Amino acid sequence: MHAADHSGWNEYVRQNQNASHYHRFEIADLISTVFQQHPIYLKSLGPDNKINGILPFVRLKSLVFGHYCVSLPYFNYGGVVADTPEVAKQLIDQAITIADDHGCSHFEFRHQAPVEGDLRVRSDKVMMHLQLPDDYDTLVGGFKSKLRSQIRRPAKAGAVATVGGIELLDQFYQVFAENMRDLGTPVYARQFFQKLLACKFLNPEIVIISVTGEPAAAGLLVSDGYRMEIPWASSRRKFNSISANMMLYGEVLRAAVEAGCKVFDFGRSTVDSGTYRFKKQWGAEPIPLNWQYWLAAGRDMPGLSPDNPKYNLAIKAWQRLPLPVANLIGPHLVRSLP
Repeated sequence: MHAADHSGWNEYVRQNQNASHYHRFEIADLISTVFQQHPIYLKSLGPDNKINGILPFVRLKSLVFGHYCVSLPYFNYGGVVADTPEVAKQLIDQAITIADDHGCSHFEFRHQAPVEGDLRVRSDKVMMHLQLPDDYDTLVGGFKSKLRSQIRRPAKAGAVATVGGIELLDQFYQVFAENMRDLGTPVYARQFFQKLLACKFLNPEIVIISVTGEPAAAGLLVSDGYRMEIPWASSRRKFNSISANMMLYGEVLRAAVEAGCKVFDFGRSTVDSGTYRFKKQWGAEPIPLNWQYWLAAGRDMPGLSPDNPKYNLAIKAWQRLPLPVANLIGPHLVRSLP
């Protein structure tokens, strides 16, 4: 096993269907710059001295949230990618040894494909994927009439959609930060999204829904050409009455189809939750979440989620913060959240 250098890493990612664009080496720089973390990138070399497996991860440590490892935090995908199950196991064993030596409570592997072994599997969450047709009209024609009406409703109230890049970052962040505060969740730094938008391999785009010039809903899209993902989407509560969020998703699906993508990734949800049902109405189907866990002796499965009742008081307190205060404190806390 080797602590990775750049040589050959991205080429291996490009050639492996189980790798995501978050496995690329540039993500290490983003994580270290924005979150002041120190990513560990393991690779395995075969007899020909070529890479036959990779495993990037980050060790997170916080007085509030504990000490643990994730591959990869801040994104939905990560985990081990290897040519054979044997190589995958070797990389995982090496990573677990590092975590155990540092006294970590657990290790979360965000695989796209499950790995055989003794790791625990999370079964309460799924990814929601929608298969896309070749044209947008066909997609919309398959929606129920109520959904089509909800998509059109904001335009009748004067809402307009704009698709772009870095020039829309301020509007996106305004909507995103306000929504995170309202949810009681610490917000990412604006720099995080600025760095993401500079990663051309992610094909990033921002979609803004505006009403009389004011941003009402916003989403940030990334794509690998086959699958488009919306990792970050938000809407402002003051515009709930016109369903700005429905127009947003109508427009991001339009962007996905027009980009030639075959799958739209709505992200992860707890089965039968409100977000699960929201995504289901668009035709998205649940895909097993292949996240796996190593637990230190005597440890339980982690519960770092807003759904965990132990965080109810903290969430309610955060929701009462003035927005400038939440935006100032949030980035310092979220760096230690997965």
